[in-house]
Amino acid sequence: MTSPTPVLSLQCGPVQAFRKPDEPSGIAKTPVDGPVRVHRLGLAGDEQADLTVHGGPDKAIHHYPHDHYAFWRTQIGDHPLLDQYGAFGENIATHGMTEETVCIGDRYRFGTATVEVSQGRQPCWKLDHRFGGLPVNARMVKARRAGWYYRVLEEGEAAAGDMIALLERPHPEWTVARTFGLLVAGDHKQDRDGLEALGAVTGLAEPWKARRAKLLGV
Repeated sequence: MTSPTPVLSLQCGPVQAFRKPDEPSGIAKTPVDGPVRVHRLGLAGDEQADLTVHGGPDKAIHHYPHDHYAFWRTQIGDHPLLDQYGAFGENIATHGMTEETVCIGDRYRFGTATVEVSQGRQPCWKLDHRFGGLPVNARMVKARRAGWYYRVLEEGEAAAGDMIALLERPHPEWTVARTFGLLVAGDHKQDRDGLEALGAVTGLAEPWKARRAKLLGV
């Protein structure tokens, strides 16, 4: 069992104008002070604009490793967004948990809430726009450093300084990195057996189950 990991910061943000006034987004998130209510659809005070692709029970909370910020400085330089938490629209920032060590279906105690890893993040063009046109989206896919989402199994509250503690790991062979590689980064082309085996991971979010089926041609 892995050691509990402290939360460095929690971020929330409202929906606001993004690229155009009629293209709103909730990607701009800033640190919040004190405890935050964790409910079935995420953190209190956090919003998503396009609910067809963002938010919902399977993508209630986005966790992005703050470990990766050093990597991004090598890729895009000292962008001012990297000087603060929430540069990539994440709700949770930590050190020590990455896509290589977190697995689909992992259950964690998060403050007084219980959350479960449902899928990796599938990055989009909004990251490029947020970073002033830099190719963040493509580089995130290539580097497989996209973070992951939680569904909330038990509501509660959490704050910066609280711990994220692993409770259960039913699929230790299915790291977020491996799953992301198969479903987003093109690894399915060389690993159809892996794509087939992914069907046994019951905790995988429905959109990624559908993506798997599409890649299998079923």
